[in-house]
Amino acid sequence: MILLLISRNSRFSSLHRKYTVFIDYGMGYLKWIEIEEAVPDWNLNQLRSCSANKGILFCAVVKSNAYGHGVKEIISLLPSADWFAVNSLEEGLELRHLGIKKPILLLGHVLTENLSEAVDADLRLTIYNIRTLEKLKKILQNGVTCRVHVKIETGTGRQGILPINVPEFVRIASGIQNLEIEGLSTHFANIEDTLNHEYAEKQLRIFRGVLEAVRESGVFPAIIHTACTAATILFPETHFNMLRSGIGLYGLWPSRETFLSAQSSGIPVPDLEPVLSWKTRIVQIKELPTGSYIGYGCTYKANRETTVGVLPIGYADGYDRKCGNSAHVLVRGKRAPILGRVCMNLMMVDLTDIPEARLEDEVVLIGRNENEKITSIMKPSSST
Repeated sequence: MILLLISRNSRFSSLHRKYTVFIDYGMGYLKWIEIEEAVPDWNLNQLRSCSANKGILFCAVVKSNAYGHGVKEIISLLPSADWFAVNSLEEGLELRHLGIKKPILLLGHVLTENLSEAVDADLRLTIYNIRTLEKLKKILQNGVTCRVHVKIETGTGRQGILPINVPEFVRIASGIQNLEIEGLSTHFANIEDTLNHEYAEKQLRIFRGVLEAVRESGVFPAIIHTACTAATILFPETHFNMLRSGIGLYGLWPSRETFLSAQSSGIPVPDLEPVLSWKTRIVQIKELPTGSYIGYGCTYKANRETTVGVLPIGYADGYDRKCGNSAHVLVRGKRAPILGRVCMNLMMVDLTDIPEARLEDEVVLIGRNENEKITSIMKPSSST
């Protein structure tokens, strides 16, 4: 169920809408996710501004249900995207069903038996298998055209053609009637989780060598793309003529190392804002005496008289069970520690230092509340 709310956020607009996607399908709305309407496109343009090429194309990666944010909602909030990228045929067909007319790039493999369906939907295919080319040759004999992007293996060890095999692959592909080699791409293996980017630079050199060889063979792909979010921010030389960003669109940095590299490099650091907030409510408040145990396993013992707030959310909803006794939530702009283990459908928080808290108050699990924010439940001790 999707409810359209009105929310004020002066940073992006004086009055903009907020999509709220409810996890709880009952009428109580005890737990929900909010997606800020203006933020996805804000993040896109922040990332685009990292490139000196003002006309550069931007491919918004919305695979895996837009990184869990809801693809139907997110694509409607990215009017500045030139292209969209997904992982599977099913995802590509879903975007077409939702009315997307812009180019859609399939990053993953399409079974040869399903290639006709992909071609009919005008989906751009990422290719690296000879068998795929053989099947496309048969399909395209009926006069329909297909645009493909050749993926180069430069050191990630995943999809892609080894550089030594690229000339022959391109020769075969370019000889297939109605097949257009529209793009050439690669993906970096070690650009996000390190402050040493020698390996990424090596991959880029390999890719440039392959690109030059392809052009020397008489094939000139129109779209050259290698830049994920981290490369978009840190390495202008990887931009070519299209950026291909995913995680940054949702306001998340690929890693702490990426953020530190950007800060230390002296380059303009994009101002990425989290798209998603995750919220619930307080369903009970009670006073427990000193020495009381809280939660399964009696892992927390109150060392003072404690005001406990019970929240109707737990690991069945995706809240990490490991966050017991370590993470925080936000109540009325203040941080409230989680007490005891996270249960399947419930968890308890310490409201002792938030005496103004009331029954059914909003609780922020991920997101911003006044001057406090929580952007991850994976690192419980961190507020950023």
